[in-house]
Amino acid sequence: MKVILTKDVEGWGTLGDIIEVKDGFARNYLIPRGLAYPANDQYVKYVQEILNHKARKLQREKEKALELAKKLDGVEIEIKRPIGVTGKMYGSVGTNDIAEKLAEKGIEIDRKKIMLRSPIRNLGSYNVQIKLHPEVSATIRVHVQPE
Repeated sequence: MKVILTKDVEGWGTLGDIIEVKDGFARNYLIPRGLAYPANDQYVKYVQEILNHKARKLQREKEKALELAKKLDGVEIEIKRPIGVTGKMYGSVGTNDIAEKLAEKGIEIDRKKIMLRSPIRNLGSYNVQIKLHPEVSATIRVHVQPE
């Protein structure tokens, strides 16, 4: 029996794939759970509409990410931290600190999108990448200075 998948099914395919499966598997598992429809013209058109809608949504998200990337490129933020007698910095600078400083400048970024391998533990200037979309990223400059 040929079916068209309405959701990703591990080991079988992704949304929109037309696959050949045994009749019992389709009738007893895929179709009752809403994972697939019989591959007739009506359902193929329906799934194509879903795919087109998803593609348009992803394109809009990418365009928004590109606009935000233009806004972010070249942004420099300054974070002050107390230092000890030996010149060593107390604490560290993490993604929360960077997100707060960007928010003060009027740019709202989810801290999970800020790519730091580990917190910044030394004074200096660092390039920090922000992943806005799977295909779009921006780089900002973070200056960590003594208080």
